[in-house]
Amino acid sequence: MGQKQNHHSDSDLSKETKKRRRVAFSAVDSGVEPKDCIKIFLVSSKEEFHAPESFVLDPVDLSIFFDDDGKIYGYEGLKITIWVSSVSFHAYGEITFQSSSDRGKGVTDLKSALQRIFAETLVESKDEFLQTFSSDKDFVRTTISSGEVLKHKVFSGYSGDSNNGLANSATSDIEAVRMVVGDIAAGHLYSRLIPLVFLLVDGSSPIDVTDPCWELYLIIQKETDLQGEVQYRLIGFTAVYRFYHYPDSSRLRLSQILVLPPYQHKGYGRYILEVLNEVAISENVFDFTIEEPLDHFQHIRTCVDTLRLLRFDPIQHSVKVAVSLLKQGKLSKKTNNPRLTPPSSAVEDVRKSLKINKKQFFQCWEVLIYLGLNPSDKHMDDFVSIISNRVKYDIIGKDSGTSGKQLIDVPSDFDPETSFVMFRSEANESSTVQLDDNQTNQEEQLEKLVQERVKEIQLIAEKVTLHLKSSDASVN
Repeated sequence: MGQKQNHHSDSDLSKETKKRRRVAFSAVDSGVEPKDCIKIFLVSSKEEFHAPESFVLDPVDLSIFFDDDGKIYGYEGLKITIWVSSVSFHAYGEITFQSSSDRGKGVTDLKSALQRIFAETLVESKDEFLQTFSSDKDFVRTTISSGEVLKHKVFSGYSGDSNNGLANSATSDIEAVRMVVGDIAAGHLYSRLIPLVFLLVDGSSPIDVTDPCWELYLIIQKETDLQGEVQYRLIGFTAVYRFYHYPDSSRLRLSQILVLPPYQHKGYGRYILEVLNEVAISENVFDFTIEEPLDHFQHIRTCVDTLRLLRFDPIQHSVKVAVSLLKQGKLSKKTNNPRLTPPSSAVEDVRKSLKINKKQFFQCWEVLIYLGLNPSDKHMDDFVSIISNRVKYDIIGKDSGTSGKQLIDVPSDFDPETSFVMFRSEANESSTVQLDDNQTNQEEQLEKLVQERVKEIQLIAEKVTLHLKSSDASVN
């Protein structure tokens, strides 16, 4: 890791000395935000290292790696440039600044901060980093050699990076490879990926590389370089935990997923989901769940699962019944309008056959009903009332005659706005929620949630419909 200080001339120092004599005190150091002075590049070759158009990473939050309030103190004109290799996942950083001094907040130890992010992947010199592009060019290929190839697919429309030494082609060979984390090779690979997980996955923490219940599912791109050699490039991965489920089954839970930024929005995230769905079905696990998915990934997941459900015959009758009931109209006028949830038999059929859990099935169910209303405009008021009823039920248990969460104010010497007890009421138990002066605001917030959910359903339905049309066109 390089570090340089831009030195001033003697005349500049003389001027600075005179300035200091005229000023009785210096300003307190306000610090600098890490995102304002750190730039991180993802590079795949020596040529990209020197190219100004190299891919720039956009970290979710760099401040968590710095002490106190997440700022950097003690530097003037600070600039930190970091390069991360997409071949070996080593990193190298250069630090430059005009001056460094303690102005009341100390001087941030930059090397230690970068070490917290990149750990053993951080190399000391530029020459050592550049050397890894040749010495570790087969790192991915040799590391995954003990893994299990689950699926192969040719992606069309891909254009390789111009400076990576690979032949530019319209197609890309992709393999999905599974590795058990307890394996030494898998643990070594994941340890190299941890810095990218820190930088690009919001709220992430490393998995336990000694726990064999963790599995890595890797998306590997195979391309031929200009010398005719096949190069292996890791373009994405997911970490999945295999839980025991009584008496003789297991559950799969996706905990981390990352597609490297240059390969995002090309269908690889969806491909990972397809692979995991196939694994869940072929190995007959109890179900497949995702731990706190981000909105964008949940959107993709729901699109994928809705398409699967549209082809799943055992639930089609239940969908038609729900759509027929909604088409009868005037549900929005009723005091107790139904939530139109799927029957328990359908929930169980979906879990057993498609490994979609109940919560996810309910998300897709609303999309299925919306699709069944075609055209939806004349039934929109009733559909919105169904969504509103479900949202209220989920958030505050407003649905009459059903279980829900309740907030009860309790006497306290502390802040009355934060003094309450939450409990879940039983079915048919009368609500004892005491509404405060902000009831109007609560209704407005609920209405906003309903509108956002309806908009999300419409967007998913639109994408699903387009996919079905394109699939039919390709078949014909």
